[in-house]
Amino acid sequence: MTTKGHVYVIDDDAAMRDSLNFLLDSAGFGVTLFDDALAFLDALPGLGFGCVVSDVRMPGLDGIELLKRMKAQQSPFPILIMTGHGDVPLAVEAMKLGAVDFLEKPFDDDRLTAMIESAIRQAEPAAKNEAVAHDIAARVASLSPRERQVMEGLIAGLSNKLIAREYDISPRTIEVYRANVMTKMQANSLSELVRLAMRAGMLND
Repeated sequence: MTTKGHVYVIDDDAAMRDSLNFLLDSAGFGVTLFDDALAFLDALPGLGFGCVVSDVRMPGLDGIELLKRMKAQQSPFPILIMTGHGDVPLAVEAMKLGAVDFLEKPFDDDRLTAMIESAIRQAEPAAKNEAVAHDIAARVASLSPRERQVMEGLIAGLSNKLIAREYDISPRTIEVYRANVMTKMQANSLSELVRLAMRAGMLND
């Protein structure tokens, strides 16, 4: 089990990938290697949170284009860009597009590991929040239209009777819907349901 977090290395140079794999693995990170940015983007939806370390100049999709696409997807993964000598303008563009930092090759091993640790530490809380928000949104999306109406009634403070009257169905049926809502939303109490609704943006102040 790695304790320091996960690193996704994207570089078309096999020797560079191997040396980064060895360095990061021995520094205690979990490492996944990609030889091009498209392969990484294809895998991205199924990947756990981690720090991306990408070369800026690659055939096909380069580091700048990768940053643009990850920004468009609002990815919470921090990205460190590796640049060759004299690529400072590219590095500056990368920072503008949301890269956390850049490193010029050849770089100091300790500096790289320290940058990755710091990038993961800073981005992790937001990534966790993001994951929780996605999870809650998925729970809300799993409700049927009628269950959603019942949930809206519950968080508005209406009793089963009032919700039943509003939709012209029996209070007994509302109880069944209410039980379904609690199960699907994974809420043990009404206060928890209200908290989840707030996180999902269903309650306007």
